[in-house]
Amino acid sequence: MQDLWTLKYRAGTLKEMLGNEHAVATLSELTQSGTLPHLILYGPENSGKTTASLALARQLYGSTWKNNFAYFNASDFFDQGKRYLVRDKRFVRMLGTDDPKKIYKSVIDIFKQVINEYAGMASIDADYKLIYIDNAESLNSDAQHALRRIMEKYSATCRFILSTTKPSKLIAPLRSRGLQIFFTYVPDSVLKAHLENIGCAEKLQLSEGALDAILYSAQGNVAKAVQTLQLVSMLAPGSVVTDEIVFEATKSRDENLDNLLSAALGGDFSRGRQLIDEMIVEKGLSGIEILEGLSEALADSGETDEDVARLIVKISETDARLKDAANDRIQLEKLISNFS
Repeated sequence: MQDLWTLKYRAGTLKEMLGNEHAVATLSELTQSGTLPHLILYGPENSGKTTASLALARQLYGSTWKNNFAYFNASDFFDQGKRYLVRDKRFVRMLGTDDPKKIYKSVIDIFKQVINEYAGMASIDADYKLIYIDNAESLNSDAQHALRRIMEKYSATCRFILSTTKPSKLIAPLRSRGLQIFFTYVPDSVLKAHLENIGCAEKLQLSEGALDAILYSAQGNVAKAVQTLQLVSMLAPGSVVTDEIVFEATKSRDENLDNLLSAALGGDFSRGRQLIDEMIVEKGLSGIEILEGLSEALADSGETDEDVARLIVKISETDARLKDAANDRIQLEKLISNFS
């Protein structure tokens, strides 16, 4: 089985990070000072927050970094719930069962138990360890308040890194306990050089147009660009990868998005809600990704220019609300309830 290039070519150190020079410089200075505070890393999805945190752990702990770094995904806890918990071997011992029907504690109680246990165990070979919580915006208010108290209680034994695409969803007391560092997508010039290096290492033949097409599709998203490069390399083994091949590889769209558009245009709110739930819960799409796909589906729908323009305005208004919304699903349901 071929290795995933997003992992194979992921930055291993802070110096290897692409773009985000200010964020990287801040993290480097903190590691050198020996006074690392709790951190809140915020910015769009796949902008380097997790990669930077892993690199930070390697820089702090060297070869023992895995013993001092714990990763938790808040969306797994609170969006998938007990179905996820029984699949993660770390939690079976705490739960005493691998059957979700036999778990009688609430998800938030389990979350508090897990974080308390990990935070309370002091590092053997370091002053403190790191606990990284990805998609922290998925934590509800009660979970955030509980986390704030845990951060205060165990500040001597661990540092927390919270990663989020929506910092406004974090309660003020939680935001105030961490240094906020912004991440964003990388410039095309930096990303293009990275793709060229990967292409060289993998002995790919890439046309200039192919790289430009990948950059256009990725829009600065490193993970998406590298995934696309790997995909097109498999579609054209031994031959030159052209912009036409890239276009064919990236033009596909989740059929649920077309079905969602049909349901919204037809006023089928029940079907629309079901499709939104499938895309968010089962496929892990964000509200922004669903809106982007819905906009593309609308452009290809054959509706009149006047109708497309009118509906794009509604999509853009929902996009603006999502930036400060506490729940993507509610905003998407509001959109389709008054779409046609």
